[in-house]
Amino acid sequence: MPELPDVETYVRCLARRILGHPCRAIRIASPFLLRSVAPPPSAIVGQTVTGVRRLGKRIVVGLTDDLFVVMHLMIAGRLRWRDTAVAIPKKRGLAALDFPQGTILFTEEGSKKRASLHIVEGETNLWEHDRGGIEPLATDLATFQSVLQRENHTLKRALTDPRSFSGIGDAYSDEILHAARLSPLALTQRLSDAAVRELYDATVQTLNRWVERLVKEVGDGFPEKVTAFRPEMAVHGRYQKPCPICGSPVQRIVYASNEANYCATCQTKGKLLADRALSRLLKTDWPKSLDALGETT
Repeated sequence: MPELPDVETYVRCLARRILGHPCRAIRIASPFLLRSVAPPPSAIVGQTVTGVRRLGKRIVVGLTDDLFVVMHLMIAGRLRWRDTAVAIPKKRGLAALDFPQGTILFTEEGSKKRASLHIVEGETNLWEHDRGGIEPLATDLATFQSVLQRENHTLKRALTDPRSFSGIGDAYSDEILHAARLSPLALTQRLSDAAVRELYDATVQTLNRWVERLVKEVGDGFPEKVTAFRPEMAVHGRYQKPCPICGSPVQRIVYASNEANYCATCQTKGKLLADRALSRLLKTDWPKSLDALGETT
């Protein structure tokens, strides 16, 4: 799922192309995409774009008449910039928004249609799409700590909860925790003030670094390869590959449809973390450390 750095890159690229321009048409190809009926999609035709912003992991296009287009890409949704009035692909095309100088093409890979589009009138209705999490790049340490420790959850869960922190998912939570040298299963209310500061600094630095990297990578173009798996990442999607800091093999735990990737040497003092399924299956055979793991391979 595109997270804060990816969505922020989309926002900046879209703003350069459509800000101040009228929407000529909106074409909906998938009946599963449109999740609102009032106002109708036709209401935005002829309206001029007044702003493009990020709301969590959602992209919001503001138009005159106090209208907003809210796009949530979910896991496989992507935006493309194409020539005006380009045909919507039959298999993966969801919708198109036409402007004088080009078209925003909304696509989704796979058979599960999870991406969504809402047409919203008024700021009050727009904020119903806000999950309530604080913006990690626009908050101070005290607020960050208050939100982090108001409930006692694992760091992985806390960072990826949109009601706590806006825009962070599996990929960048892994990168943040690696940069902070903290276990994904450490409990929020057991962190020292020093550890919270490390986490706060790692969050801000990691997200800013990736926003800058992705924006620079795109340049004057448009994001075409939005993915949660990048070779420059330290641990996310790098299971069994060497940690860039210490060289130890990256480990992972899997739960439901999610996973946490981490370096045991850097983050858990050499201890291997076991998810519930593995713990039940292997019981005493589950290795407890990197040294013990090496003896079994």
